[in-house]
This record gives sequence, structure tokens and C-alpha cells, in this order.
Amino acid sequence: MFLLNGERLKQLRKEKNLTQAELGNKINVTKVSISGYESGNRSPDTDTLQRLADFFEVSTDYLLGRTDTPALTPQEKDEATFQAFANDPELNVFYKELPESDEEAVRKLRNIWEIIKKEKK
Repeated sequence: MFLLNGERLKQLRKEKNLTQAELGNKINVTKVSISGYESGNRSPDTDTLQRLADFFEVSTDYLLGRTDTPALTPQEKDEATFQAFANDPELNVFYKELPESDEEAVRKLRNIWEIIKKEKK
């Protein structure tokens, strides 16, 4: 368990105009958990800490109060994006099949991913 900076979490949540319940739904925990994290009465497990960091696009160190720099480096952002993909139960099926795919299929998947990333911008 980690001691989360509750005020920082609350600030990030409010910046996105989310209730505790809405944030909880987005990262798959209860409103009570979010309330506990913000008040300092509860600590998230490693998975939940990572989901919070991914959702807010900040580093886990920022959430823990170990740094005052919220922005992820490009490498950290890429890693966070990959982890969010790899840990998504629906997408995980594709990820698990990737090692069995031939080189051409992997190349096509990378091309599709690049198109999706460009559409987000």
C-alpha cells in the first residue's frame, strides 16, 4: 500500500469536474475508496495507483507527493499508454495473441495504432 497525497488527488478530480463516484467508476473502485484516498484514511493498491496515474496522465510519484512535477515525460506517457492497453481486459485478448502473430500482422497492427493515435490529436 502507498500513502497517496489526498489533496493532490482531490485537486486533479475537481479539475476534471468529477464527483468521487464518477472517478471511482472510471477506475473501477467505489466512491468510498476515492473518499478514503482523498482523506488519507485509505491507501490504493499498486494497480489502483497506476490506474489513477494513467487516468490523470500524471506520474505515480506525483500522486504520492514525491515530486511536484505532474507531467509525464514522453517515455513515461508511452509506457502509461501501453500499460493501460495491456491491462484492459477487452484488449488484453489481442495483446496475448500478439506473440503468435506473424510479422506482417504485427506491422499492420502498428500501422492501425498510428492512425488511431493521429486521430486523437
